[in-house]
Amino acid sequence: MRHRIITLSALSLLSLAGATGIAEAQPTSAHGPSAMVFTIAQGSGAATDTILRATTLTCAYTAEGTHPDPRAACDSLNATEGELNRLLAAPNPARMCPMLYDPVTVTADGVLNGKRVAWKHTFSNSCAMSATLNGNPVYAF
Repeated sequence: MRHRIITLSALSLLSLAGATGIAEAQPTSAHGPSAMVFTIAQGSGAATDTILRATTLTCAYTAEGTHPDPRAACDSLNATEGELNRLLAAPNPARMCPMLYDPVTVTADGVLNGKRVAWKHTFSNSCAMSATLNGNPVYAF
């Protein structure tokens, strides 16, 4: 009797899974799916900021989107392990920036490695942004 209940339960689960698509084979990878929108805006992160540039990036089997170097940007994003503050480096000490407050905000919104992300960072000016993001391909657009 117990074997029959287990068999019926297993069959019920399989038929439910087939109806909902759960039993479909899903591709696996080292990183979950990522689909992001990145912006660089003039301002301190308010809704009224002026978007200067924006790009999209999808990291799955292939790297694609409107980003000029999607493969390098995906590799850099994956290296953060979900901590987007790791995109920020110590400012290049050889680069001198003016002490002018003209804020620039960078954002990242979307799904990163299967998890929802909404991140932003404000720099004092565009020179400080360039010095801090120096060499990082994610915001090189």
